[in-house]
Amino acid sequence: MIIETLKNIGLTEKEAKVYLATLRKSSQTATEIAKEAKINRVTTYSILEKLLKKGLISTYKKINVQYFDSTDPEIVFRNYKTKVDDFKKVLPDLKRINGKTPHPQIRYFEGLDGIKAIYEDTLTSQSEILNYANSEIIRSLWPNYDNEYVSKRVKKKIFLRGIAPYDEYGLKVQKADKENHREILLVPGNEFSFTNEINIYDKKVAICSFKDTLSGMIIESEEIAKTQRDIFKMAWQFAKLQAQILSMKMD
Repeated sequence: MIIETLKNIGLTEKEAKVYLATLRKSSQTATEIAKEAKINRVTTYSILEKLLKKGLISTYKKINVQYFDSTDPEIVFRNYKTKVDDFKKVLPDLKRINGKTPHPQIRYFEGLDGIKAIYEDTLTSQSEILNYANSEIIRSLWPNYDNEYVSKRVKKKIFLRGIAPYDEYGLKVQKADKENHREILLVPGNEFSFTNEINIYDKKVAICSFKDTLSGMIIESEEIAKTQRDIFKMAWQFAKLQAQILSMKMD
């Protein structure tokens, strides 16, 4: 059983026998070890060299005679454990190289056509869309946004929950929530202006930037999408509280 265990950590059967022979008695010559392990002396010399390289034995000379000692099994265990721990550290990188570890797929888009392509991808959603948006900016850049996108989303019965700034455009959009299969909550525009838009759907997060240059990306990652959903849930609760405060002020 001991030999089988030693074979499992990378030793051959003969290497295991030689190592056990050095454990039974300290400070032995190669000839003595060969006799103890019941392996011929020439082969034993070769095995001892391999065990030296593996750190399983040590050697010293006394009056021109070479002696061998086994390395403490506890030290051997710690050395092997360190190697395993080191391997575990690089395991994600090795799996990534091998293509076994899921990693985010990112697609980049530019210009208005690129922005439209991102919105088109959200129409493939099997889940509701969670959205941070500036109702004014998107419609100023894409005048036919409601006809070319919102109507398609409604037709596909993809529900949207969104958070937008409280302003003239936000109020106008919110009033049409029911007919447009969505629910919009408004937050103070002076604190949360939103110069870009984020859509969270399925395993994807789409980000559109409207400041300086029109650009955007779709990040496909189950973990990233899950985290963004959790953040949206917190933001949604905050937005509900803001809506109640605004309602109280208006009353």
